[in-house]
Amino acid sequence: MANWYQIDPQSAAKELGSNPVTGLTRVEATRRLSEFGRNELEESGARGPWLIFLDQLKELMVVILIIAAIVSALLGDYNDAIAIGAIVILNAVLGFSQEYRAEKAMAALKKLAVPTVKVRRDGEISEISAKELVPGDVVLLEAGNSVAADCRVLESANLQTQEAALTGESLPVGKTSAALLQPDLALADRHNMVYLGTHVTSGRGEALVAETGMRTELGRIAGMIQAVRQEATPLQKRLVQLGKILAAAALLIVLLIFALGWLRGEDLKVLFLTAVSIAVAAVPEGLPAIMTIALTLGAQRMLKRRILIRKLSAVEALGSVTVICSDKTGTLTENRMAATSFQLADHRVELQNRGSDDYRKEFPELRQPGFDLMLAGAALCNDAVMRSTDGSSKQSGPLGDPTETALVVAAARTGLLKPELDLSLPRIAEAPFTSERKRMTTVHRYDSDRADLPPAVHQACHMRPAFYIAFTKGAVDVLLGLSDTVWLSDQQEPLNGAWRDRLSAENDNLAANGMRVLGVAYRCLAAAPPKGDVEDVERNLTFVGMIGMIDPPRQEAAAAVSTCKAAGIRPMMITGDHPLTARYIASQLGISDGGTVVTGTQLERTSPAELAQLTESAAVYARVSPEHKLQIVEGLHRRGHIVAMTGDGVNDAPALKKADIGIAMGITGTDVSKEAADMVLLDDNFASIVAAVEEGRVIYDNIRKFIRYILATNSGEIWLMLASPFLGMPLPLLPLQILWMNLVTDGLPALALGVEPAESDVMRRPPRPPQESMFARGLGRHTLWVGVLMGILSLAVGYEYWKAHDPAWQTMVFTTLTLSQMAHVMAIRSERWSVFEIGLKSNLPLLGAVGLTVVLQLALIYVPFLQPIFKTVALPVPDLLLTAAVSSIVLAAVELEKWVTRRQSIAP
Repeated sequence: MANWYQIDPQSAAKELGSNPVTGLTRVEATRRLSEFGRNELEESGARGPWLIFLDQLKELMVVILIIAAIVSALLGDYNDAIAIGAIVILNAVLGFSQEYRAEKAMAALKKLAVPTVKVRRDGEISEISAKELVPGDVVLLEAGNSVAADCRVLESANLQTQEAALTGESLPVGKTSAALLQPDLALADRHNMVYLGTHVTSGRGEALVAETGMRTELGRIAGMIQAVRQEATPLQKRLVQLGKILAAAALLIVLLIFALGWLRGEDLKVLFLTAVSIAVAAVPEGLPAIMTIALTLGAQRMLKRRILIRKLSAVEALGSVTVICSDKTGTLTENRMAATSFQLADHRVELQNRGSDDYRKEFPELRQPGFDLMLAGAALCNDAVMRSTDGSSKQSGPLGDPTETALVVAAARTGLLKPELDLSLPRIAEAPFTSERKRMTTVHRYDSDRADLPPAVHQACHMRPAFYIAFTKGAVDVLLGLSDTVWLSDQQEPLNGAWRDRLSAENDNLAANGMRVLGVAYRCLAAAPPKGDVEDVERNLTFVGMIGMIDPPRQEAAAAVSTCKAAGIRPMMITGDHPLTARYIASQLGISDGGTVVTGTQLERTSPAELAQLTESAAVYARVSPEHKLQIVEGLHRRGHIVAMTGDGVNDAPALKKADIGIAMGITGTDVSKEAADMVLLDDNFASIVAAVEEGRVIYDNIRKFIRYILATNSGEIWLMLASPFLGMPLPLLPLQILWMNLVTDGLPALALGVEPAESDVMRRPPRPPQESMFARGLGRHTLWVGVLMGILSLAVGYEYWKAHDPAWQTMVFTTLTLSQMAHVMAIRSERWSVFEIGLKSNLPLLGAVGLTVVLQLALIYVPFLQPIFKTVALPVPDLLLTAAVSSIVLAAVELEKWVTRRQSIAP
């Protein structure tokens, strides 16, 4: 039976064949253990370390590199083989370390298991291993205990549990034993159930074990985590596509160059080595290394912005994100209750600046006696305490229930410090809050001669002889029923029907905005109440006002949401909290305009196709379960979105693993959520996600620049080698010269492109379409024409010198092509803006890499012992200047291309 919350305790015990008074017999418990199995989470389908490592070698690009390394070794080119092999191993090790960590989510989930539990069997209480619990067992719960299974509450004495990790409910939840008849209640609303993975914060109780092991809510989450298959990132998909294209190109080039050379009668060994060298040039073997380095540098920069990257692939994937699904509590909000609305019968103050230490400076109307009286009562009728490290009450911090600490802080920021109030009005009696009474009352000794009391207290008690004052706080409707007067215009007035209706409407209005509302009332007494009969004073009260509290939005979150929208990213809120609270926070932050909030109950009745359509219009989801979060991610995937999902609880783990980018909270997050995630926010701040998206876009831009550079320059070599035979020329580049350009010319500048700063419009453009090819947005066209230009320029220079029988002709080709590549790398630092606009000094590492490459090239030409190795000759200065002048044509041509692109983008 799944809906245990809908039946009463006696029916639940009958259904489970148990006796709430004596519990199960030990014999029956043993039989059930054999039938149901141990109360533990089971792990299935886990991959071993070797399988994870071998999976890293299956990608097409890696396979191509392995083949290239083998061919190089067979041809005796061991340096190239070793270099490529090192790149393959490095990437495999990095990929293994990331995926192996990801496999540990189940291990973290198992840590939530409880070692021992108190259980009643054969009428006796004993302590047993929680693994031996079976359905029908009666367990005893008290403050500090962790819940060992999913249980139906039998008895509750102010029993409260913290369920945030499972349901998303930020406050402790009071538990009752009464049946709840509403169908399809969300987990957070099942107040007569306690669940594995939660813990008792206060009170005590007894509960009947209903489900154990993998049948618990936590077990269902474990099953979902293991069933989820993580999608490849956009970059990984694009690299697979790129690998297929390059593999076909490399094979074609080998066959073509070999055939042309063979027809011309070239030396077969040199010809084969040249063909393989060109083929290797067509495959950017440095791409995995450059990508890894770029992602690692990006991860280091993100760490400075309080973002911990667990999987390097997540860094780039952030730049492709089209939707950010964020939890509410702690990410979009401050994860603390704060008083934001103060309502007297005839006056209301809404706080706009909660960061101020003195609310009265910002809102002088709070100096009115009515507000002083209400806040003094809220601070006195309160069990929160103020603590400080230096003994100063002004610098103390509150400790206690989140709602009560919010009231104490609000009073302190209007000059009413709880420690001073407690000294001036000492408490002598109290009636504690219970879920049945929905109120709390404290009685304080009042001395009319004390000058340190708030004037409003004297004003409240001056009309009759009073030696004591009682303050009551609680649900507004309850307090209105106990009051016969109202504080109005700084004095008591009869509480007639009109005022009751008005105050009830104000209460409903605050509640409709998702606030938790507490009323404050008082009564002055001539004598102390009889001991143990404090509830007797809870009549003939004077209602003062009400205070609205909410977990307020982070001040920086609204700006971050705005930045998201400007970048074409859609923010969505998915929370386990109440729909009214979700709607209010979402409207405050600009996530929605206060419109539709989709609840988990609605999602239960929605088909996958309808949900995919719904995700395009609805931005706020409340009271959702783990399955719902997973379904929302899947619905967004069906619409072609790249999804980032935040979460902190155990219930978030399946969705975190399914999302393209799983983002766990570093402060409030559970170990389970962190292990399932790709990255961790160390400050739990939504604004940090936006910063990470920006970093991801920068990194992808830089990887594209590397690919643009490497493919264009390498294609220049290929065009040169293909065209020269048609002019009757020998091979214009020797294998060692080609290898030099592949390792040095392609290497140092490409590395420096990885640290290129962000372009000015990086967060003012839409995300890249998920299906976009690596050659999209002009990259393929650029690669083609720039490669042809480099090949023609180098060949033209070499052809003239070859016709003149100048022995320097090959050196001229070699140097022109190398310098052309340097001109090209400087020109492509931005796809849109001129290099002279962004500044030559804005990427000093690239400037240094270009300078070093030029120096090394000159060394090959002019250092005597290097000349015979690379078959170069010393060039006269005019010839060297000619190579530089011809190479600069590439820079001018790329700058012209960008100028035309800018003109087209602003044309009407």
